[in-house]
Amino acid sequence: MENFDQHTPMMRQYLALKAENPDILLFYRMGDFYELFYDDAKKAAALLDISLTKRGQSAGQPIPMAGVPYHAVEGYLAKLVQLGESVAICEQIGDPATAKGPVERKIVRIVTPGTVSDEALLPERQDNLIAAVYQDKEGFGLATLDMTSGRFQLTEPASPENLQAELQRIAPAELLYCEDFTDMRLIEQAKGLRRRPIWEFELKTAIQLLNRQFGTKDLRAFGVEKSVLGLCAAGCLLQYARETQRSALPHIQSISLLQNNDTVQLDAATRRNLELTQNLAGGTENTLAAILDKCMTPMGSRLLKRWLHQPIRDIAKLTERQRIIGDILQQEAIPMLQPLLQQLGDMERILARVALRTARPRDLTRLRTALAQIPYIREILKSCPNLTALCAQIQDFEQLYLLLQQAIIENPPLLIRDGGVIAPGYNAELDEWRMLSDGATKYLEDLEIREREATGIDTLKVGFNAVHGYYIQISQGQAHKAPIHYVRRQTLKNAERYIIPELKTYEDKVLKAKGASLALEKQLYDEIFDQLLPHLGALQLASMNLAELDVLTNLAERADSLNYVAPQFSEEMVLNIENGRHPVVEQVIREPFIANPVKLDQQRHLLIITGPNMGGKSTYMRQTALIALMAHIGSFVPAQSALIGPIDRIFTRIGASDDLASGRSTFMVEMTEMANILHQATTNSLVLIDEIGRGTSTYDGLSLAWACAEWLAKKLGSLTLFATHYFELTVLPEQLAGGANIHLDAVEHNDSIAFMHAVQEGAASKSYGLAVAALAGVPQQVIKLAKRKLAQLEKLSQYNGDSKIQDLRMLNQNQGELNLLEEEEGKSAVMEMLAQLDPDELSPKQALAYLYQLKKLI
Repeated sequence: MENFDQHTPMMRQYLALKAENPDILLFYRMGDFYELFYDDAKKAAALLDISLTKRGQSAGQPIPMAGVPYHAVEGYLAKLVQLGESVAICEQIGDPATAKGPVERKIVRIVTPGTVSDEALLPERQDNLIAAVYQDKEGFGLATLDMTSGRFQLTEPASPENLQAELQRIAPAELLYCEDFTDMRLIEQAKGLRRRPIWEFELKTAIQLLNRQFGTKDLRAFGVEKSVLGLCAAGCLLQYARETQRSALPHIQSISLLQNNDTVQLDAATRRNLELTQNLAGGTENTLAAILDKCMTPMGSRLLKRWLHQPIRDIAKLTERQRIIGDILQQEAIPMLQPLLQQLGDMERILARVALRTARPRDLTRLRTALAQIPYIREILKSCPNLTALCAQIQDFEQLYLLLQQAIIENPPLLIRDGGVIAPGYNAELDEWRMLSDGATKYLEDLEIREREATGIDTLKVGFNAVHGYYIQISQGQAHKAPIHYVRRQTLKNAERYIIPELKTYEDKVLKAKGASLALEKQLYDEIFDQLLPHLGALQLASMNLAELDVLTNLAERADSLNYVAPQFSEEMVLNIENGRHPVVEQVIREPFIANPVKLDQQRHLLIITGPNMGGKSTYMRQTALIALMAHIGSFVPAQSALIGPIDRIFTRIGASDDLASGRSTFMVEMTEMANILHQATTNSLVLIDEIGRGTSTYDGLSLAWACAEWLAKKLGSLTLFATHYFELTVLPEQLAGGANIHLDAVEHNDSIAFMHAVQEGAASKSYGLAVAALAGVPQQVIKLAKRKLAQLEKLSQYNGDSKIQDLRMLNQNQGELNLLEEEEGKSAVMEMLAQLDPDELSPKQALAYLYQLKKLI
């Protein structure tokens, strides 16, 4: 395959085009099919389950070949894109009638998972983003682009953990990275990794590209000029978008800088644990989005999910959203707005296809329907005082609506190449060509009657087919009566077909009319884009604000239907929730949900939570975080009332499992997540810790849990909910300022247990472990054996839970003198002192305390 001269002219053309894109599949248009050859054919046959054949020879070898019909290509492209493949689309651009040799062909676009804009290839209610990441010794730059809306953002993650959190948040369909990117472990889990050359990340090139795209002299207006690493990533991203689309990108009109202090930061573990848009099993059921997202439009649904993953800290903006929701409720505007919003469809993505000039006829009819709703929506908004600013961002596009109304028929065919898209009366010349073409039926009927009468042949019929064109057909029995000027065109089993000069002349005229009609229709269709594009910026602004209106109307409906209240914001660090509820759990359980309070402030910032398994500790903690998060998207919240301070980050350490893929144990995962919290949490953070230290031995786990709780309380002062099975930790609030005990209670009767799910002050009285085990179905014989063993252990230790706490207090008091002795005499002296103690002279609790100290020293 190296020597092109050995190949046929057509295969030389194919191989030259393939050499431009060696790493991706090439769909090579030949007539009614897109063909793939050689390795592409083998790969596509396996991925798409299509036939692999061999046809002809080139360079003396059979050519492996596979193909898909051009009219069904979207389905095949969708499958390939979902599998992470990219495809170069090569079309015939020359005229076969005038071509000498192979028809001229050209790659017109490259379809990649991150840059697709076709409706059939996209998840409707999820963002489809492409990202680029850049790294140097200063840190990271990350840029994201939504090709379907033109939204272009950059950020500079402060740490590797922040980069991973951002990548998890945006979940790009493709991730471009520089060939000298060093820390591959940070990105190796991302989908669609694309290695790009260093020069594509050059700052100077990036700035030139961006200025050219936006028509600006510099980037100061966008506030990104100092974000050097982010700009490097953005430059590569824009270059890739241009390379794949092979057209102008007029819908990409600005770029924005995303700064950490603008949003409530959520790390990867927190997003996973709170199940915002994906549950722990990887599905979408029983997530916060599943409960909150009843948006009328796909663009509204996508915006709501962005809000959930990017809660904001701007109290003024949050208060404005609350006021709008309150306005919509007060004016009872939900039943008026939602049917109109439903008619908007996916205006955002339709406009992107208009910008790329790939919009189909039915896209334009949907845009027409959307524009028809705007005057009615604006009228409703004018009656809501807090919605006038939003209304001002949505223009009335009456002229564009009239254009589309006059230009496109009510129900057009799928593709412009099928013809019949432009409405009658829109263009006089088109109407004339159509009249000529459509008049064929009447002409042929008249000709048939005339020829029958002239020849006396009663089986004579006039017809048409795509292969032979127009013809006169006579049965074999009467073929001998055909006049001499009838020229035989085709012989069938039971009939002969003829052509006459008059019919041939008319055929040429009709075919010319059809061709001219189709060419003119395509030209008029392109001119519609020319008339829409000057209004693209205003249309995009309107669609963005209509998507926001959809989200806010949806949140108003949710607040009304689910009994939510508007939270209040405080400048002081506080989280005070009365009768809070878990927004998801309350919707999926059959029995009434038990609402619970949360009271956290600077004087009470560490709550040690005890209680039985299945008692509701995790639900209580998650609902606290979800209420805080919902408040920071502007939503009303499931509570009787809520007062929330300036939260900068939400951290969760809830549950853990082995990360086998990375070779990390449960304990390693637990400690990694805990280390991230201890490094990054601040006084303004909300921290949820559930069962830290379970992955190791009791003593190590207890020590770690104690140390982590003490660090959070004393060093960081974060608002912390700390659930634990280590009952020993309940002494912490007596030793630390700002600590308190709360518990979720249960009632035990004989061998059964009832969980009360109600939060109460103070520590739990017992763990109810055996009762929970019985409830889980552990055999009764095992439960009885466990009870006997528990009684033996309690008798052996001769102390109950209360005296165990006293032992720990005593140990804590003795710690100072033991440490002093260790400093003066050394560890061996302490060990010797402890070893000389006679256990018979000590109480059981003293023995336990000193044995614990001895183990620690060893």
